[in-house]
Amino acid sequence: MTVETTAAVSAQQPFLHDALIALRAPTQVWSARTGDLGTAPIHGIYHGDVRHVRLLECAGEGSEIEWISAAEEGASDLLFVGLLRGLDGGQPDPRVRLERSRRVGPGALTETWMLRNGRDVDVTTELRLRLVPDFASMHDVKAGQPGGGDVDVRVEGETAVIVSGPQRSVLRAPEAEIAVDADGIHARWTVTAPARSARTVTFALALHDDEIVVAAPADSSAGGHDETIAEGRALEPRLGAWLRRALSDLDALRLVIPGQPADEFYAAGAPWFFTLFGRDSLWSARLALPRDVGIAASTLRVLARLQGSMDNVDTAQEPGKILHELRATALEIPGEGVVLPPLYYGSVDSTPLWICLLADAWRAGMPEQEVRDLLPALHRALEWMLVSGDSDGDGFLDYIDRSGRGLTNQGWKDSGDSIQWRDGRLAEGPIALCEVQGYAYEAAVAAADILEALDDHDDGHVPGDLREWAAALRDRFRRAYWVSTPEGRYPAVALDRDKRPVDTLTSNVGHLIGTGILDPAEEAHVAGLLLGATMSSGFGIRTLSTDAAGYWPLSYHGGSVWAHDTAIAAHGMLRAGLVEAAASVVGALLDAAEGFDYRVPELHAGDLKAQTGAPVPYPAACRPQAWSAAASVTALAVLRAEALRLRA
Repeated sequence: MTVETTAAVSAQQPFLHDALIALRAPTQVWSARTGDLGTAPIHGIYHGDVRHVRLLECAGEGSEIEWISAAEEGASDLLFVGLLRGLDGGQPDPRVRLERSRRVGPGALTETWMLRNGRDVDVTTELRLRLVPDFASMHDVKAGQPGGGDVDVRVEGETAVIVSGPQRSVLRAPEAEIAVDADGIHARWTVTAPARSARTVTFALALHDDEIVVAAPADSSAGGHDETIAEGRALEPRLGAWLRRALSDLDALRLVIPGQPADEFYAAGAPWFFTLFGRDSLWSARLALPRDVGIAASTLRVLARLQGSMDNVDTAQEPGKILHELRATALEIPGEGVVLPPLYYGSVDSTPLWICLLADAWRAGMPEQEVRDLLPALHRALEWMLVSGDSDGDGFLDYIDRSGRGLTNQGWKDSGDSIQWRDGRLAEGPIALCEVQGYAYEAAVAAADILEALDDHDDGHVPGDLREWAAALRDRFRRAYWVSTPEGRYPAVALDRDKRPVDTLTSNVGHLIGTGILDPAEEAHVAGLLLGATMSSGFGIRTLSTDAAGYWPLSYHGGSVWAHDTAIAAHGMLRAGLVEAAASVVGALLDAAEGFDYRVPELHAGDLKAQTGAPVPYPAACRPQAWSAAASVTALAVLRAEALRLRA
């Protein structure tokens, strides 16, 4: 039997800020605070990059269900409570209620509905479930476009099998009557709750996708108590609350590549980036490294297996290059002429960041043999960084979209308008971002340390030569990037195609701190600028100065605040010995975390704290986002160091 699946759409990116999510990668469920799905464009049950169900409703016979609470019990569990006052028997106090427990697992949704009766007589009602399948791609959902294909539904007793091409869902509703019509799939239970007792019904939805490119790890259960949380709580109660929420989210964001069950990585974020991203997965593992060396090592291995091996303009692949993202299908961004292939390498910073994480993990205790196993990938990454990463031979790593269909900007700020002059003009490529030169300097020096310690010089990269290359890059950077504007002197965000320094003050300069490309006085000076009025919102560091013509607090990369971006600055300040400045930055992040009930989103508005009192959401921001969650571990490291500083 066929079910009508077409939904009205807004043709705009859905807002996320007031929706609830329960997740266990690669599955996520977005709903209203009632638990129902279907009243907002983002609502749905997703598996991989496909929405299997767009509407799911709970109803009762003889009474409206008045939902009064929604509680998040970790990343994967929600509890909704509603009242059925039509069944109360005229008493002033509510005596009949419905408790709706939701659990999301990898490829699974389970709900238990408990009818709880506080009356002295039995209560009987009919509980009804309505479900509408969809099978729209995540790309269509994000674009606000209709999607999905033909859907076939087959009912077998208490089971409904729902199929659309390579995707299928199986609904099991014990003791229910299941029927299908043009309005969807219906399950009905006749339920009697005895006096002062309760009765439960359950249903489960199993989700399958034959084309999925990511999978849950073998151990996909939620993690238990973590001593990290207790330490954070002792240092600052809000940090403990943030860590509790963030570590639960990181646990739920773990993924593997099918066929590689031992090597986990963090999905970048929900809902749009529920897959492997080079830059995001690397920074997430790096920020969380003080707590977990293992996932840093496994992330390095996963990316090494997918390291570029050829030159391909369409995919932006080059030998030795670390990928940007992995998808099941091509990603088309409507209205922008962007079509990214399923395996896309358009990232200028993933490769040096891979080297930096390898060095950090090695120093943090990654087993030597595991490091040795990655030395061939290290040499390939170095070759890309030293040769191919500089497209025009000026001595700086840069990028330009050679295909005409890829990303215009290929650093972490990858929106089309992210690299702009103080007067608002957009920079033209090839573009050489300032922070990428810092990553490259750090990567070359760190690689030299690894190769020297492991006595590995066989593939042509000699430690002394790497250090000389880094020193020359440092000198070139000092001559080419520093600018003077009414805001002061600082490194430009980038060099444009004419080698002119693009003169905006941006958060990118915070990524330079701790890399070694700046001297200590320069690091302290840059830290001071980031803590100044034009860059610090009070809830974190703005991506763009308020003095820039293009500043807008709700611009994705032009005035908003990103938790991971702010945490990277704090991470660098800590490594540079600027502990007091780092603690100030973390204090702003804690204020933001508190404002978002400790699930820090991908980004939020750059409005001044003194004017808004609470952080203003960027309504389309992902949450949870892995690197925003991992920022909590960096915050712990900073406050730990600050406590030692104050005791000294």
